[in-house]
Amino acid sequence: MVRYSREPAVQAKSAKSRVADIRTSFKNTFEVAASIRGKMLKDAYHYLRAALAHKTIIPFRRYAGGVGRKAQANHLGENKGRWPEKSIRHVISLLKNVKQNVKAKGLDLEKCQISHIQVNKAALGRRRTYRAHGRITPYLNHPCHVELFVTEKAEDVKKGDGKKLVKLTKKQAARQRLAIGSVNQ
Repeated sequence: MVRYSREPAVQAKSAKSRVADIRTSFKNTFEVAASIRGKMLKDAYHYLRAALAHKTIIPFRRYAGGVGRKAQANHLGENKGRWPEKSIRHVISLLKNVKQNVKAKGLDLEKCQISHIQVNKAALGRRRTYRAHGRITPYLNHPCHVELFVTEKAEDVKKGDGKKLVKLTKKQAARQRLAIGSVNQ
């Protein structure tokens, strides 16, 4: 059995999926995963399909060095972004897999939320490139592992009736404790 970096709080209400050694950029996949973290499963799928069609953008937050500024990123509160198609395709296939796992467990697909998605660096793919003056330098690629689980969201808790609790300051609470203690003696 494969190990995940963490386990869902309620196993019966969640479904998991993971893939190892994807031959796609770690940094791009990290940003794709960060953009769908916390979204509902169907919303995440539609968002990635729109990004694949260049209708929306994947904002680049952490690995944004050299990434150009794009107007599409403005509505996401960012100014840098890209459309990393290969990474998007791999994450979409992972979402399809977790969708099948949700159906197999009998969970409600409409209520499933991506509660955990993580991208880790995998072992480097090593090749070599030939340079001037007879030198050879490494020509590496940076694959990754991706794991995620979705959790069926519970029903929203309704707000209680209008009774408001009186908050005491530390000083008031200490006085109250002191008054209670003196009555007992």
